Amino acid sequence: MFEHTPVLVDEALRGLGLEGEDACSPRDGLYVDATFGRGGHTARILAALGPEGRVLAIDRDPQAIAAAAVRFADEPRLRVVHAPFGELQSLLQTHYPQRAVCGILFDLGVSSAQIDQHERGFSFQGDGPLDMRMDPTRGLSAAQWLATVSHDELRDVIGRLGEERFAGRVASAILMAREQAPLQTTAQLAAVVARAVRTREPGKNPATRSFQAIRMFINDELGEIERALAAALKVLSPGGRLVVISFHSLEDRLVKQFMRRESQPDPALAKLPMLPPGYEPRLALVGRKLKAGDDELRANPRSRSAILRVAERLAAA
Repeated sequence: MFEHTPVLVDEALRGLGLEGEDACSPRDGLYVDATFGRGGHTARILAALGPEGRVLAIDRDPQAIAAAAVRFADEPRLRVVHAPFGELQSLLQTHYPQRAVCGILFDLGVSSAQIDQHERGFSFQGDGPLDMRMDPTRGLSAAQWLATVSHDELRDVIGRLGEERFAGRVASAILMAREQAPLQTTAQLAAVVARAVRTREPGKNPATRSFQAIRMFINDELGEIERALAAALKVLSPGGRLVVISFHSLEDRLVKQFMRRESQPDPALAKLPMLPPGYEPRLALVGRKLKAGDDELRANPRSRSAILRVAERLAAA
């Protein structure tokens, strides 16, 4: 079984309010780990809960679900569901319709376990099938999509999601390569991209940005985040906490803008002496963004780009 070292665990638990009493009665509350992975955060949440506490863990990767069945086989307080976290609201309605949600944790992006398995097709570090799906049972693989995508769409995806300044050149190179033979492996794609990227960022493979962009598109990662944040706002109980760990600027920008927008009144109403009912802010920011400390950075280099943000659900007026 692949190991995965979770990041910012202590900070996430503090963000969820599991180290002190609050209106949600945290030791006996319901918490959601919306990105189970290999269960590092889930294990720590369970350790902080009492016998009546519950955790709903969500993951769309079948391998993560299988790992949960082994690691937590004897844990009655945990329910693990195979689904995208964008379905958060319906999952809670199905599995815990009567329970208040005290906290929700998102640990965004691809996991180390997924990257390290070359047969999953996420990484250019080793050769494997060009798949990139977090759930291999659904949707098109990267190879299938690249076989038919237009130049303009591919250029847009690589430029927007990968922030690759040579997106046009990369798109042209991919379309030229597929005319010769289908792109079926990660090594093939990495080689094509490397020839198209004129300069390399120090210490970064020239295929990094393009692989990121294609993976994010194949899995609709930003769309899932937007749906999940909106759902979290609907299901969190007053006093409940939303904790989000992101790993690159596009993710963090979505999270920051969402939390800022929901923690401020509508600008058109901001100067009124009293806001109309239903227009009050729905979130309060909790502290500032957090990054890994020196000890964690030394122990887990993956944590270097992690950013954690916390917000608390306010009571409806």
